[in-house]
Amino acid sequence: MTSIPDSHQDLLAAQVATLSTVGKSGYPQVTAIWFLYDEGELRLSLNTSRQKVKNLRHHPHCTLFIMDPETDYRYLEVRGDARIADDPDYLFADKVGKKYGADLRVHDKPGDSRVAITIEPTKVNAISMR
Repeated sequence: MTSIPDSHQDLLAAQVATLSTVGKSGYPQVTAIWFLYDEGELRLSLNTSRQKVKNLRHHPHCTLFIMDPETDYRYLEVRGDARIADDPDYLFADKVGKKYGADLRVHDKPGDSRVAITIEPTKVNAISMR
């Protein structure tokens, strides 16, 4: 497994990342997203009704991009494959919600469900342009 260099570990505490998935048309879909670096893994809690989940089920390749919030000269790009696990009891969603001080249930409609996405890195680009 590809790891995150020490020089960019601090970016894993950022508030927002950008997730790119491959749409049915072959074009990328890019979304700002909450994430959690959890026990050495990059993980997301997503509602199954969202297009990005449908994209990942069809084509698991994705990229998580984190820009340094202090400067635009440093960023982390993690390319990988999404591993999807059902989260029917919101156990992982609650973990993500704790980071953001939010209850993710309020973002879901009745009957919606959530999945926990783990990004298994295949390539990590830790860039500093200074």
